[in-house]
Amino acid sequence: MAAPLICPSILASDFARLGEEVRALDAAGADWIHVDVMDGHFVPNITIGPDVVKALRPHTTLPFDVHLMVAPVDPWLEAYREAGADILTVHPESGPHLHRTLGRIRQLGAKAGVVLNPGTSLSVLDDVVELVDLVLLMSVNPGFGGQSFIDTTLRKIEKTRALLDAAGSKAHLQVDGGVTAANAGACVAAGADALVAGTAVFRGGPSAYAANIQALKAA
Repeated sequence: MAAPLICPSILASDFARLGEEVRALDAAGADWIHVDVMDGHFVPNITIGPDVVKALRPHTTLPFDVHLMVAPVDPWLEAYREAGADILTVHPESGPHLHRTLGRIRQLGAKAGVVLNPGTSLSVLDDVVELVDLVLLMSVNPGFGGQSFIDTTLRKIEKTRALLDAAGSKAHLQVDGGVTAANAGACVAAGADALVAGTAVFRGGPSAYAANIQALKAA
């Protein structure tokens, strides 16, 4: 079984030192940089605008995996792509026309992802799977870091992997929320190949990042 991609969420980083944090993650062996964008409307928090993404872009060549928890989402796609996003993931609930939104992301030259909240049905994927480069399953309800993993997500990972395989899709299957070394192995065994982690990576400060990332890969 291949080691999963580790995608540290900078939501858990030191916001006063974001450039240094991104460089430290790159040096520690992160695969992608996960950027949680929250608007205080779609989810109850406000985080990172496109200007911050643009400022961080020169600090690493790693892919920026930008999770847009924003509604309406369509007006923001171009700004985040221009700022340096390589992957843009959107929630079906954040706009009226998911198929159009995913197509627009691809037109902009980014990879397109769909995010499913714990209460969002997999059936959303049925008619857009051919446009999806990434499926992100939330293992917490979005809006805050540091929440506990919802155990029923493991069944949802299995079902999503079966759906993607049946469709012949090469999309990555990513899990986000409460991911730790204690449950990372179960997520991968269920079919995930990319893991978002915040606290589990950033605990202990920059000198611990490499060991934390390796612990997740080896779990």
